[in-house]
Amino acid sequence: MSYQEFQRATLFFDSKDYSGAAEILAPIVEADPANRAVVELLGRSYFHSARLAPAELTFRRLIELDPGNGWAYEVLGRTLERQGRDDEGARYRKLARAMGEPGSEGAVYAVRAANLVE
Repeated sequence: MSYQEFQRATLFFDSKDYSGAAEILAPIVEADPANRAVVELLGRSYFHSARLAPAELTFRRLIELDPGNGWAYEVLGRTLERQGRDDEGARYRKLARAMGEPGSEGAVYAVRAANLVE
């Protein structure tokens, strides 16, 4: 992995160019699929650019790499909820709570409100 490319992707992400960050990160993850930091940032980039199917796959990959990462369960749950799969998302969020991850109940209500608008 090129550290410079990861830094470049981080700059894109920090400037809220999530699609641009994802374009940079996808080939890095393909070349180094076990790099948790890159996988996480790619998932976050997909999530924030509303590319929810790739975000879901990426967060599932992150859980495979680090099954003790409560945050990964939380964000996978949120991703599923944004796709209208509330029951499935709730299961992952419950696992996150059991792992000590603080909840983000406000996000659940925001997701549900956004779904009402669509």
